[in-house]
Amino acid sequence: MSERFDVIVMGSGLGGLVSAVLLAKEGRHVCVLEKNQQFGGNLQNFSRNKTIFDTGVHYIGGLSQGQNLYRYFDYLGIMDELSLKQMNKDGFDVVTFDDDPMEYPYAQGYENFVTSLVEKFPEEEDGIRGFCNSMREMCSNFPLYDLRTGKPYFEDAEVFGKQVKEHINSFTTNEKLRAVLGGTNLLYAGDDTRTPFYVHALSVNSYIESAYRCVNGGSQISKILLKKLRELGSVAYKRSEVTDFIYTDGKLTGVKTIEGNTFEADIFISNIDPKRTIEIAGAEHFRKAYVNRISSIPDTCSAFSLYVVLKPDSFPYLNKNYYHFKDATRVWKAQEYTQESWPESYMVSMGVNKNTKVYGDTLTAMTYMRYEEVEPWEKTFNTVVRKNERGQTYEAFKAEKTEIFITELEKKFPTIRECIEAVYTSTPLSYRDYIGNDRGCMYGYEKDIQNPLRSFISPRTKIDNLFFTGQSLNMHGILGVTISAVITCSEILGGAYLLRKIQQATSEEIIG
Repeated sequence: MSERFDVIVMGSGLGGLVSAVLLAKEGRHVCVLEKNQQFGGNLQNFSRNKTIFDTGVHYIGGLSQGQNLYRYFDYLGIMDELSLKQMNKDGFDVVTFDDDPMEYPYAQGYENFVTSLVEKFPEEEDGIRGFCNSMREMCSNFPLYDLRTGKPYFEDAEVFGKQVKEHINSFTTNEKLRAVLGGTNLLYAGDDTRTPFYVHALSVNSYIESAYRCVNGGSQISKILLKKLRELGSVAYKRSEVTDFIYTDGKLTGVKTIEGNTFEADIFISNIDPKRTIEIAGAEHFRKAYVNRISSIPDTCSAFSLYVVLKPDSFPYLNKNYYHFKDATRVWKAQEYTQESWPESYMVSMGVNKNTKVYGDTLTAMTYMRYEEVEPWEKTFNTVVRKNERGQTYEAFKAEKTEIFITELEKKFPTIRECIEAVYTSTPLSYRDYIGNDRGCMYGYEKDIQNPLRSFISPRTKIDNLFFTGQSLNMHGILGVTISAVITCSEILGGAYLLRKIQQATSEEIIG
């Protein structure tokens, strides 16, 4: 089979799907190629015991009317079709610690956020307000975050001047409050020596503005985007892994899939990890210095996750997430666990469906796991499309980790074990194989304040008609990846043209 399109998008993660819809809205004939059985990248979900689990999207921020992600999704035409449940307004996230019965809430709305934490830290209002003001001020340095035009963030030295732990600590001398303000750093795999403060601000700010869970899972986002794409006359094929680029007279003219099908186009967008994209494209088509830089960018840490099917009417539905730490002094050190101390921190979230009321059906618990722990099995590859058992030693490894993790969860949730009907797991290899992230990293490439431009990847490449998009370019997360797609498509459509269209369309909606 051979087909021709205006644009080919490789990979159907959120960045790829948003790019495809944005260009299809401009009249381009777009084809999305996805290697897996399911579209969506981190938006994928899976079903076990007749219950639905998300692989990556546990909650979304900025989705109240007029807020940033709402406006982007509204322009894409998907906002009205999403099924959402707003999380607890007085504590959508809760930070907790061993040997401390207190729960420290993150409330929605900045004034509510301040009020809720001041109740726990009555002497610290000035510091908490200073932290909040600094968060909003930092976000204002990113024009597309607020749908504005302006100079790119990477040209602004101010953005890179603040290190996350050091900057958060500057607002208070209270060690517990410092731990609480940095306590959701699992959202971006925060590192106390390298991570810039802007990563924390962009990751946390939109949730404080508003926080929602997707009813019946985040895959609805990819399904609605795919429906919009097809309505616009474009197509998407799953089980179509791109394995080769085709060049004609030195110009990229097509791609070939593992089945031997070829697809030709004028423009190509890769939503595949840039390191992997360079391998497929052929490193000889890029400057050696560029290839060396990309290949040497460190990945963020990976994760081990438990997906728990709960017995009916056994465990109350919690309309909030828990970020728990064994030790408040190691909030920034949880990635540096030993085999004896693992897990030092974890995040617990619950799924919600249209029938959820008093009790929950599912619970997901996620903690750090370094890729080195699964290296003994890294030569194996296992997805729905390509089945490959990793062997008994791998199953024993997962079983041992599961028992340790559940034992740790029991300290915070004493009845959890007796509520479990079934439990499933994912490791860094699961994230690598299904999502396509290098070494199973959770959040793309690591941002390093010591070398800020090292991890900056332009959507343009040295191959004139090849562009990158996705979480490794600018920021991860639903909002970050959506903005990444806007940046990529702006390169193709020209200047501020696309942003102006989004501004006009969503401003009219707000006024209306």
